[in-house]
Amino acid sequence: MANSTDLSPIPDKLYFSIGEVASLCELKAHVLRYWEQEFPQLSPSKRRGNRRYYQRKDVLMVREIKDLLYNKGYTIEGARTQLSGNEDSMLRTFQHSHAKLQSAIKQLEKVVGDLETV
Repeated sequence: MANSTDLSPIPDKLYFSIGEVASLCELKAHVLRYWEQEFPQLSPSKRRGNRRYYQRKDVLMVREIKDLLYNKGYTIEGARTQLSGNEDSMLRTFQHSHAKLQSAIKQLEKVVGDLETV
């Protein structure tokens, strides 16, 4: 997976179509449409026939989201929290994930114990 530094430079223009952003960020257009629903920070303007027009800040945000999800291994929720900068929310998300993992480990240890007695 290419790092954001490996991506082509963003041209100096005011607006970009969804196809241009997809190409600049090496993503599919449907991924961008999905991310618009998941990330409030990503909100291109819509005009004529509901066509999306992204600004430079949106392209940079898409690249940041891509980096968090594809390179740093964040979940959608984790990336959303990271972008919002809410540390308390991040801590709660981590604690919830940790508790779920601990529960899964205990269940697996029980299964291993049951298998050893067979």
